[in-house]
Amino acid sequence: MKIVVDFDLCESNAICMQIAPDVFEVRDDDFLYVLNEHPDEGDRARMEECVQRCPKQAISLED
Repeated sequence: MKIVVDFDLCESNAICMQIAPDVFEVRDDDFLYVLNEHPDEGDRARMEECVQRCPKQAISLED
């Protein structure tokens, strides 16, 4: 599984960071950073929650 972020859509709302702080981070520069583009399969449910809860639909998953 791979995390894909459309940074043109992303507003760095940090909802994904609240769900998965080990994968997403919004830094002091107000930009989102993906800390782990390939999370373990055991994290799929959390990653799907990030996709669903992103207000701009900027996050997607690739298998």
